[in-house]
Amino acid sequence: MNNSLFTAQHTSNGVVERDFRIGDVSGVLWSPADASPGTPLVLMGHGGGLHKRSPGLVGRARDAVLRDGHAVAAIDAPGHGDRSRSAEDQYWIDDMLAERAAGHSMAATIAAYNSSLAERAVPEWQETLDALLQLPELGADAPVGYSGMTLASAIGIPLVVAESRITAAIFGGVFVYDALTRAARNVTIPIEFLLPLDDPEISRESGLALFEEFASQDKTLHAFPGSHFTVPVERVDTRFFARHLVR
Repeated sequence: MNNSLFTAQHTSNGVVERDFRIGDVSGVLWSPADASPGTPLVLMGHGGGLHKRSPGLVGRARDAVLRDGHAVAAIDAPGHGDRSRSAEDQYWIDDMLAERAAGHSMAATIAAYNSSLAERAVPEWQETLDALLQLPELGADAPVGYSGMTLASAIGIPLVVAESRITAAIFGGVFVYDALTRAARNVTIPIEFLLPLDDPEISRESGLALFEEFASQDKTLHAFPGSHFTVPVERVDTRFFARHLVR
């Protein structure tokens, strides 16, 4: 274990799980026990109000390790998981909860909150990538992908614009606002986009419009019934990263 980065490690059923910390950012790296230089790395973001060890994220991470032989990293977004929440973040969250309870639009509050989180989280993900690609089982030339819905897409879309090392991404189920639309116009890597068709808070029209804005020549839309709270795993193309993250 690299003591300068990792704080804990254990292995379960062929998956090595290591906790790490970079500054005040806490994260987890899952990798195959037999990982070798060039092992593809998938960065997985979590949804709003969740954290790096949310059950769904952990399940997807372990599947990616065991099924595809990929390494997976997750970090807590600002104010989530092990990270303290600022007074301004709490103000936005209280406003969103009040707006939801009253049946009012949360659009303006979400746009401000998610934009602030993305501004802070993008450089944190880049610092995380800098550190992880120094590991011998990954290496500087390891292929890198990004995956995440809702808040993770609000962070991930500007991240892939800023970070050229990420070469494929899965997004979806995200509240759409002007800054996110502008960022999507600069995304040129292969993407998969997950669209909930019956979400009471995110219209299918806004999701379709965002999908159209992506500049990627290789982009696929997966639409499914229901809301962004429940994503049917069987609708996700599990081979997407296997195709695009080639050693």
